[in-house]
Amino acid sequence: AEAQTPLTTERIVAGVGSLTDIQWAPGDPSTRFFTVQRQGTIRIVENGVASSTPFLNISSLVQSGGEQGLLGLAFHPNYENNGRFFVNYTTNGGATRVSEFNVTANPDVASSTVVNTIAAINQDFGNHNGGCIQFGPDGKLYVGMGDGGSGNDPNGRAQNGNSLLGKMLRYDVDIAAPFIPADNPFVGTASVRDEIWLIGLRNPWRFSFDSATGDMYIADVGQNAHEEVDFIPAGAGGLNLGWRCLEGNRCTGLSGCSCSDAALVDPILEYNQNFANGGFSITGGYVYRGSAIPDLNGAYFYADYVTSNIWSLEYDGTSVQNVTRREDELDPAVGTLSQISTFGQDPDGELYIGTLNGQIFQIV
Repeated sequence: AEAQTPLTTERIVAGVGSLTDIQWAPGDPSTRFFTVQRQGTIRIVENGVASSTPFLNISSLVQSGGEQGLLGLAFHPNYENNGRFFVNYTTNGGATRVSEFNVTANPDVASSTVVNTIAAINQDFGNHNGGCIQFGPDGKLYVGMGDGGSGNDPNGRAQNGNSLLGKMLRYDVDIAAPFIPADNPFVGTASVRDEIWLIGLRNPWRFSFDSATGDMYIADVGQNAHEEVDFIPAGAGGLNLGWRCLEGNRCTGLSGCSCSDAALVDPILEYNQNFANGGFSITGGYVYRGSAIPDLNGAYFYADYVTSNIWSLEYDGTSVQNVTRREDELDPAVGTLSQISTFGQDPDGELYIGTLNGQIFQIV
């Protein structure tokens, strides 16, 4: 067997606590990126130094703690020219907001004035807020929504087409409100909201697009048995990922479900909830498309928040191969890879791992 390039991680920065997201603005070098803090601030890290002044501070708008807070950041694909960016946060009333903001004439400081509200979604409970937002290769903004919280989706949101909870949503931020693309899969279907791209999610804690293929990978947090990775081929909207009928490949036995429905899409991978070989709360990452480690090309990285286990897998559209545990080899010389809350991918396709206590590591 061919020997794989030995890997490790190097700590890039520490002290950006309550970290929920890492993003690069279009046009920026890999040495300048944005860190999202749960309490309602975004800070720039440049050449390993975190800014003392926040790029954005909307802490007065944000209800923070547990699974609530400022959870996601996405820069408009034309950010270099229009200065537009979008954040996903929990309001003081506990609802989800996806709002648009603008950078000022100073590229290190944004205005805290909301320009547009893209989505305003009430939550049933304080958990399962989703929070990840990403622009797809089609230039549309995708929003991952949890099922509204508690356990076992008690209000049946994920399979209810008239609820935005438990869904993947898709918006066109370059058209007038309500920002709904005409080619969304359920437009004109009375029983399903027009914003919806995918049905049947529980709590998608980070999804991403393969920068080479446009395929979507979703890490969906499980209930009490399985964590899962879902794969959506590029452009394949309208699918049903199964929750609350299925948790991974397991039939939940909950009311109102038919687990034998052929329309339900199985995950490409699941792992059991345990401390030895699995975990209890999946954190999704990215497909490696960098040049520094060629033999990782096409490997999707993900981790578990509770156990700090880290894996990679390869998927060819039919079967999963080379599922590999990585936490031992990625153990850094400085810092600790624990409570992994997010991943990042720089403009060169290299990958980063972020922890809730504010450490960011690069895979090297």
